[in-house]
Amino acid sequence: MAVVKLTTGNFDQEVMNADQPVLVDFYADWCGPCKMMGPVVEEVAQENPDVKVCKINIDENMEIAQRYGVMSIPTFIAFKSGEMAGKQIGAVPKGALLDLVK
Repeated sequence: MAVVKLTTGNFDQEVMNADQPVLVDFYADWCGPCKMMGPVVEEVAQENPDVKVCKINIDENMEIAQRYGVMSIPTFIAFKSGEMAGKQIGAVPKGALLDLVK
């Protein structure tokens, strides 16, 4: 499954109303660790069709980042049934992201 680009406009539809677990990558284009995690996030999306993987640029969608208390990036938040189920901050191994959404 491809990574879904989120915006303030489609966040609720894609994340809060999703039927499956959702992993959201809060990132910025200028962030080195975020760039490093990009291929890992892509792998999680490709290898786990039962999980919706999304990315949201905090510079363009600050209100969503503020809503979930994102202070550092990258931050990964798992959502299940529209509720925040877990949070991981920083560059982490793929296994840590999988543990977050499983």
